[in-house]
Amino acid sequence: MIKLANELQDVKSVVIAGHIRPDGDCTGACLAMSNYIRENFPEIECMVSLEMVNPTFQFLKGAQDVSTNYPEKSCDLFISLDVSDRERLGRAVSYFKGANRTLCIDHHITNAGFAEKNWVVPEASSTSELVYETMEEAKISKDTAEALYMGIAHDTGVFQYSNTTEKTMQIAGRLMSKGIDFVKIINDTFYKKTYVQNQILGRTLMESILLLDGKVIVGRIRQKEMDFYGVGTEDLEGIVNQLRVTDGVEVAIFLYETGNQEYKVSMRSNGLVDVSKVSSYFGGGGHVKAAGCTMHGTVHDVINNLTLHIERQIREEE
Repeated sequence: MIKLANELQDVKSVVIAGHIRPDGDCTGACLAMSNYIRENFPEIECMVSLEMVNPTFQFLKGAQDVSTNYPEKSCDLFISLDVSDRERLGRAVSYFKGANRTLCIDHHITNAGFAEKNWVVPEASSTSELVYETMEEAKISKDTAEALYMGIAHDTGVFQYSNTTEKTMQIAGRLMSKGIDFVKIINDTFYKKTYVQNQILGRTLMESILLLDGKVIVGRIRQKEMDFYGVGTEDLEGIVNQLRVTDGVEVAIFLYETGNQEYKVSMRSNGLVDVSKVSSYFGGGGHVKAAGCTMHGTVHDVINNLTLHIERQIREEE
């Protein structure tokens, strides 16, 4: 167990960073941590470094102050949140290397512990849940509670996924008691989609294919299609989860093109297959039921390599 007050003793400067392509949990955890430090430890200089902040998360306090251009900086303490390995820090790794001390808080099962001090709890629903536990509940403001609640809601699929525990719900209830508009947070950041987001989702679903006797579904988006619809990577959030709920499917795979014969892969499992093992084989990471990696080759090569490992696990379970 990590207690933030203990970690901040004799600390004058902190840099908080999350993983590349930050999602709701990563963003929520980072902003909650920074808000809490600024409100309760005003003497500490605190900076949040993220690759980007999804426009739908801009309502959170501190979102406008996130540093996305990686200025040169040293710090007493570097806090890594929701990052499974050092490479996923992206350009923020420079702050990690230059820090006097490093701390990692994460819930990815593939995290081997890359910081000086690591608190990795794969059983936790989210990193935001763990960040909550580092804080004194009485000192959590409404602004901090909003960020934590959003992070937990996103990584649990609004409390639908099997990583949701009794403890998760208890924490969510305590955050609700801070007076947050939890209905608006969920609607605006999880369910609400722009017109082009719905278009790209529809395009992916329409062109998806079933493999391995309907046990695997694959959807993909090419760069030229992203350009045509005018969407960025942040607009692809949630597509793989929509693929996952297809009847009879055990594993959903979503690919989008990030370069010449380069694809970002997201996988979701309904329980039979451990997709973290598949992603780890290809240099990625994640959870048993949600994982990802970056792969190179033709789209057919990528799909064939992924399904080879998935089919092997399915056969072992049958």
